[in-house]
Amino acid sequence: MPSSRSLAEHVEAAFAPEGRLARGLSQSPSPFSPRAGQQAMAQAVAQAIDDAATLVVEAGTGVGKTFAYLVPALLSGRKVVISTATKALQDQLFERDLPQLLHLLGLPLRAARLKGRSSYLCLHRLAHIHQGRTPHDPQVLRHIAQVQQWALATTTGDMAALPGLPEALLPLVTSTRSNCLGRDCALWDACHVNRARAQALQADVCVVNHHLFFADQQLQEEGVAPLLPQAGVVVVDEAHQLNDTGVQFAGITLGTRQLLGFARDAMAVTTEHARGLHPWLDYLVALEHTVQQWCATAAAVPLGVRQSWLGSSPQGVDAALWPQQLHTVGRSLRLIWQALGSVQEAAPALAQLQARAAELLHTLALFARPAPLDSVRWLDRHARHLVLTQAPLTVAPLLHAILQASSTPQAWVFTSATLGDSEDLQWFTRTCGLTDARTLRVASPFDYPAQARLYVPPDAPPVQAQAAHSAFVARLAQEGAQQLGGRTLVLTTTLKALEAIGSHLQQQFGQTGGLFAAIDVLVQGQGSKHALLERFRQGTVQGRGCVLVASATFWEGVDIAGDALQLLIIDKLPFAPPDDPLVQARSRQLEALGLSAFNDYLLPEAAMALKQGVGRLIRSETDRGMVAIADTRLLEKTYGPRLLAALPPMRLVTAQSAWQEQLRQLHPSPPSHLLPSTVTPAQAGVQ
Repeated sequence: MPSSRSLAEHVEAAFAPEGRLARGLSQSPSPFSPRAGQQAMAQAVAQAIDDAATLVVEAGTGVGKTFAYLVPALLSGRKVVISTATKALQDQLFERDLPQLLHLLGLPLRAARLKGRSSYLCLHRLAHIHQGRTPHDPQVLRHIAQVQQWALATTTGDMAALPGLPEALLPLVTSTRSNCLGRDCALWDACHVNRARAQALQADVCVVNHHLFFADQQLQEEGVAPLLPQAGVVVVDEAHQLNDTGVQFAGITLGTRQLLGFARDAMAVTTEHARGLHPWLDYLVALEHTVQQWCATAAAVPLGVRQSWLGSSPQGVDAALWPQQLHTVGRSLRLIWQALGSVQEAAPALAQLQARAAELLHTLALFARPAPLDSVRWLDRHARHLVLTQAPLTVAPLLHAILQASSTPQAWVFTSATLGDSEDLQWFTRTCGLTDARTLRVASPFDYPAQARLYVPPDAPPVQAQAAHSAFVARLAQEGAQQLGGRTLVLTTTLKALEAIGSHLQQQFGQTGGLFAAIDVLVQGQGSKHALLERFRQGTVQGRGCVLVASATFWEGVDIAGDALQLLIIDKLPFAPPDDPLVQARSRQLEALGLSAFNDYLLPEAAMALKQGVGRLIRSETDRGMVAIADTRLLEKTYGPRLLAALPPMRLVTAQSAWQEQLRQLHPSPPSHLLPSTVTPAQAGVQ
């Protein structure tokens, strides 16, 4: 970049009506048009780069934040690292946005994409995959053969190139930090992880994910060249997820799958390198048995919830039996560790296995002691395994260490469509310890009053009456989908509501022989997320519309532009579960500081989650639709106005007649084949 012009001037020229972006995209399906909000954000990023400052930007949907941070970052001439929360955005940046911008700006920069270790094929584990004690079933063997064939041709080893592999196979052909042999591996030079890291270090622009963002400092401590300290510009996109990812990363976890995986790997390694030197089979079968007995002690713990763990054992678990079984597992593991110590010099794999046993023993001992005061501990019970977790309450100390790791000036940009419900973005900056950062809020350019309506039905049952409330939401979705020919997305806050609403709609719309046979009802869990979204985005196919009922990950990162989605229904306000151990611990911490757990934590969290969910509806200037939130607390509670203020400025309607009129305006001629003439709306269950 010539020194005669400042970075701000270069950025202004790029975004000008006759600039490089406008000229380069003039013939594209989506021609570039200058947006004031995008330009304001780009200039703020350019200024932060010049000043080596920290900037936090909330950019509403449609601002074009990706170009707003990429253009100044690429034009700065500095090494750029971009971190995202999802692989979908990571892939979009690397495969679409970066190549396009580098071409438009005429910049010959090298770009790289770096994923976590578990995303890459491990050549060592693939070579030893048949050495376990338990034979693989025929289906897994077929997939192993597929991976082996692919391994001969791949240059990246990225497992994303093989979609559809069973979940159980991936740990067999990828490595973790604990089971990687490191430089002792005979295939070290050919390692796909090492090659990807080398490319990332040499690149001018590197796209990583939030987990790798936090792992970078850990890699430095292990003697691996770090990535972040080399960067002059670090951009954290989808920054609203940074705290949760950081807490998970900084937390300590121990899963019974880890212990059983260790036993499986130990059988393969000792069979190859130490056969007959110890009764390995007896030791390892004993470990598996003790782990299974330990799992059985938590059989009464509900599935799918974080179970609070304040004392010596998790809530709902026998306080005497739990530590007893934990120590039994520890004794079995220690016996194996000692045996490995006597043979570890025979092969690097044995030494690595003993180190892995020592690490597991250390983690077991940690969970046998009380949790530190500045952390929280909980238990997750899954269908066939347990996960023990101890995590810090905030990511602030970890993030502070990362920001201070570089000896040279750096610019940091944190951005997302949702970072707070106040002008100072305290929801994000206080949690992440960025209270001194510059902040900027850029509103969405969409005309929400003209493009969207918000309906809050005043006759919705109380959310505490779960069965009645879910039935009401299902009828609401049924009426809307019937009028619109599908085009309806239902977001739920619980799996129980997901199942109830999905079941009702599938019965009514034909999957189980109901009255309406022209709408496909898709339910999360009845197919992959990718397959469900692809079908939903297709809209009406061969005369059949589509309804999608989903929860969890569908609340954000889902982009459905156009008229495939016209009605978004949210069952209730997404308050965090009050019995969640992490929520309870953070609430206690805030109360101890004299703050209100509800006003300063629970309410902002709900506002951000609600804002994310509502953001699924309007994705372009031409989209039109309606959001229905079946929770009367928005109208009745004193905090309702605060939540409404956090949402886009849609026009609020509360009368059923207004709801029906809006549906007619969205789709004025309902398909006649949806409702046979012999069936009345009342008979169909529509109120």
